[in-house]
Order: sequence, then C-alpha cells, then structure tokens
Amino acid sequence: MQAEPTTTSKLSPQEALIYAMVTVAAVDRTITEQEIARINTMVKELPAFRGMEDAWLSREAQDCGRILSKPNGVHKVVRLIVEALPSELRETAFALAAEVAASDLAIENDERDFLTLLATGLQIDGLVRAALERTAHARHRHG
Repeated sequence: MQAEPTTTSKLSPQEALIYAMVTVAAVDRTITEQEIARINTMVKELPAFRGMEDAWLSREAQDCGRILSKPNGVHKVVRLIVEALPSELRETAFALAAEVAASDLAIENDERDFLTLLATGLQIDGLVRAALERTAHARHRHG
C-alpha cells in the first residue's frame, strides 16, 4: 500500500504533471471520458512520461484523488505541484492542465478557478497563460 503524499512529502516532476491533469479533470466533480482519454494519450505520447507503466498512472490518480477529497485539497495539490516542478516544467504543467480542461469542449467555472490557482502558484505570465489556454481550446474545437 502506497502512503498518501502529505504536504511535507515531495512529488516527482512526473507525478506533479499527473496531479495537474487529474485535478483539473476532477475539480468539477465530473471526469468526462474525453478528459480521461486525453490524459491517457498524453501520458503515452509525451517524453516526460517515457518508461512509466500503465498501473503507475492509475495509482497516481488515486493518490491525487485522496488528497483532493480532504479539506483544502485543491490548495494542497497545487502546493505539491509547485514544490515538485523545476522552472522548465512549470509551463508544461499548465499547458497539460489546460489541454485536459479543453478536451471536453466545456471549461467549467471550477476548472477555470483551478487553472487560475495553478497559474498563480506556478508564476505563469498572464500572456503565456492566455496563449496556452487558447491553443488548447483551438486544438479541441470541431469544424
């Protein structure tokens, strides 16, 4: 049995990227099939996740969900993400979260609030943030 991360334990950069994606999908209390599919595709395709086994993603998603279910869980997750990511992966984390949020073509208010919280924690420039969100939204728009 894997121990639940606490505010003092540190995530790996890969775990932090997963937490960003899982949290944006879960924050509105409904994870859509499109969001799950997008997370799975990105984990399989992106170099940051090479060599990770399939069970790993499920385990990390469950660990993240346990933290999110606690009081102030979203804030705890953001803190863990920020602490785990080197500066060169901060925009990547935000871009992946924006990608998941846009994947079902309906970014809910809770998802927007989380993206704002994440961008603030990661110190993402406002123009960069807007560009990443717009790009993700455009990528998922149909005809």
